[in-house]
Amino acid sequence: MYPLICRPSVAKIFYVGYRLKEAFRVRRSDTHLALEHRSHFYAELWRDAASQLGASIEVLGNEILEIRLGQECTRVQQNATALEREITVAVAKNKPLVHRLLAKRQLRTPTYCEFTLNEIAKAAAFVESSVSKCVVKPANGGGGRGVTTGVIGTFDLIRAAASAAVYGQDLMVEQHVRGDVYRLLYFDGVLMDAVLRKPSTVVADGKSTVRELIRLENEARLNAGPNLAHALIVIDMDVRRTLASQGLTLSAVPPEGIAVTLKTVINDNSQRDNFTANHLLCKSIIEDGAAAAAAVGVRLAGIDVITSDPSVPLAESGGVILEVNTTPSYHHHYYKRDGSYPVAVQLLPFLLADGVAEQRTANGRLTAAEALGHHESVMTKLYRSA
Repeated sequence: MYPLICRPSVAKIFYVGYRLKEAFRVRRSDTHLALEHRSHFYAELWRDAASQLGASIEVLGNEILEIRLGQECTRVQQNATALEREITVAVAKNKPLVHRLLAKRQLRTPTYCEFTLNEIAKAAAFVESSVSKCVVKPANGGGGRGVTTGVIGTFDLIRAAASAAVYGQDLMVEQHVRGDVYRLLYFDGVLMDAVLRKPSTVVADGKSTVRELIRLENEARLNAGPNLAHALIVIDMDVRRTLASQGLTLSAVPPEGIAVTLKTVINDNSQRDNFTANHLLCKSIIEDGAAAAAAVGVRLAGIDVITSDPSVPLAESGGVILEVNTTPSYHHHYYKRDGSYPVAVQLLPFLLADGVAEQRTANGRLTAAEALGHHESVMTKLYRSA
């Protein structure tokens, strides 16, 4: 038998509170300003890519840009392109389904359990039997929203599940895997870029509470525009659990010079926390990432890998493939401590060429053999640039 706290009604009380808090957050002026910075970032990178090709851009509305070069044409909306098909996006967002698809190809994924708030006792049994801390997240979606790490008990689970449920009724809890997070960006199975993504940290000044340090960090991000970060640090369950693992709370005043890790989830990190990692990855991990993208059917794929040692296969380090993302973010590829990989510049020629091939195929002017030859041609170019 599980304690009264495992009753679904308890989780739903927390859920109502988190939902109200999220409704307030999305209406804040700083949230809107951060979204404006993100919009500006993508508009400028596509303008730069088009300029380098000599292509023209027309704003169609709703942040949709039409890019033309002679007879070639494509449309983009921030990081969404014509490469993503609706069914592929739906599959990639369903994390349990992705885990099952990868498992069919003998690719390593975390041990997990699916549940809803009405099945909280099932999740509690999983947490209690886990040999490590756990991670609770929405089963659908992305961007790190509603994800809580460091879950170690029933009370943690209840609060983390309620927080995740704000972003979707279907939930999952995974065993936490030790290691760093690496984002591998693939186009049609070719590795374009790899980034080591560290969690967000701030350096204490000896006077400010952690809550004040987070406010100062967010102010710095807003003042810097889109270059430093594309999101703000949101005080959520992951912040509280990450601080607790360091013996801290939001009201604590850490000693001057101490680096405080704010979140374990890396989606809200900044340019300071991203590092080029292509040279760190072994052949096995690169091949696993390509196989994961193929299993889900994603052409432009952001594969998240967790490993303590990227120089050896995942089976040897105990690492896993955590997620397969379609419409992956470009920000951490552009803004790193040690360089930049201009995703849009590399991708736009293929988007334009694909647009022509698709249009000609639709009009019956391009045979299947010609379409295949076109694809092989653009992929040869990509291999040379990777």
